[in-house]
Amino acid sequence: MKYTQTTLDKLGNILEESGYIVRYERGTFQSGWCLLEAKKIVVLNKFLSVEGRINTLMEIIPQLAVDFDKLTLESQKLYEEVVKKSAAEA
Repeated sequence: MKYTQTTLDKLGNILEESGYIVRYERGTFQSGWCLLEAKKIVVLNKFLSVEGRINTLMEIIPQLAVDFDKLTLESQKLYEEVVKKSAAEA
């Protein structure tokens, strides 16, 4: 997977299509992100690089309740790839 803005946008689309809001804010996040599950908001540290943001999203997407049927075909393929990569690392 390439670490580009396009890839970051595609990962963000997976969350948005699942009803999550992705925000980039300042803060003292230990891991670079904060998840407000009750409101379906993912907050990433705005000072992370594009590569850091992609890695962070790839880390948290498998942990979220993503409705696979709501995703577009392109997002479904990327989601499956992210989940497989996460399972391989575990």
